[in-house]
Amino acid sequence: MITVTVCVGSSCHIKGSRELIKCFNEILTQENLTDKVELKGSFCLEHCGKGINWMFNDEVICSPNKDEGCAMFRRKVLDFLKEKSPE
Repeated sequence: MITVTVCVGSSCHIKGSRELIKCFNEILTQENLTDKVELKGSFCLEHCGKGINWMFNDEVICSPNKDEGCAMFRRKVLDFLKEKSPE
């Protein structure tokens, strides 16, 4: 199982971290990956002011808005899982 951590601190919350988490959950449900990805919340990932911050594979990702964050989630997380799964 892989872990994706989303900042829910005040700055990210105001910018839409709750909506981003909802989008991530929807993608995981649609792709039937809820058993492969654990979503966690965290306070401050130390990149306030750069957008909604989340972390995957020790990389902090700063998304300017929910839509960009969801697109990046698809590119990073889903592509990673496709590479890892046997054909």
